[in-house]
Amino acid sequence: MSIWVGNETRLLVQGITGREGQFHTLQCQAYGTRVVAGVTPGKEGQNVEGIPVFNSVARAVKATDANCSMVFVPPPFAADAILESIDAGVPMIVAITEGIPVMDMMKVKHHLMHSGSRLIGPNCPGIITPGQCKVGIMPGPIHMEGPIGVVSRSGTLTYEVVHQLSQQNIGQSTCIGIGGDPVNGTNFIDCLKAFQDDPATKGIIMVGEIGGSAEEEAADFITRYVKKPVVGFIAGVTAPPGRRMGHAGAIISGSSGTAQAKIEAMEKAGITVVRNLGKLGATALEVFGR
Repeated sequence: MSIWVGNETRLLVQGITGREGQFHTLQCQAYGTRVVAGVTPGKEGQNVEGIPVFNSVARAVKATDANCSMVFVPPPFAADAILESIDAGVPMIVAITEGIPVMDMMKVKHHLMHSGSRLIGPNCPGIITPGQCKVGIMPGPIHMEGPIGVVSRSGTLTYEVVHQLSQQNIGQSTCIGIGGDPVNGTNFIDCLKAFQDDPATKGIIMVGEIGGSAEEEAADFITRYVKKPVVGFIAGVTAPPGRRMGHAGAIISGSSGTAQAKIEAMEKAGITVVRNLGKLGATALEVFGR
């Protein structure tokens, strides 16, 4: 069991003929993901290592029954690419692109509210169900199948957490990088609810960072809805106010968004908060067992 992607996923890649798009498409395919199509306007009839390329998402979906899209389109055009997948009725869209303008994402967010599509990202590593399907840029070999769901705002911290879990022989059900931009498609609460409702997920790791109020809102949701054990970590404890740390959304503004406020909210919700990232794997072993 997993959430959102698995053996049934049929992936199309927008921007497949670009260097990054082609590289990561083939990495996903090598992991075992069923990559059925690519989309690059003006290049229909070509193929990438046998994967057919179409001019539009609508044509690709009609020809291949694709049910998931991965977006590797440059920032000025990425929002339109996401909107194209929404209009084509693709149920799962994963936007890897970094640097999409906030106003463009506001438009995308509005369209998502009136659609049946789910967007993960942008500016994220993607989503992986170990042993079944990888849609994104994460290193596949560090993951192992198991019962722990992982959700994170940071891509590299996701990899670190997963690596520590696997070293402790703690497998993962699904791992999701939701991205660190101020406006994204899927948030902590969406993922927490899905993990709580997934009978195969026995525990949850939540990795947050400074800026915004997403972690406090997630903590409140955990108090009200989540019955499974949760281990958390907040990045950016030493970050000075007013200075962005990595992600566009990782900035302390005024008295809100501080690491300490997030940690306090998480601990109040019953989350086991790890202060030292290097000890997360060992803490997870204590909380979840093997």
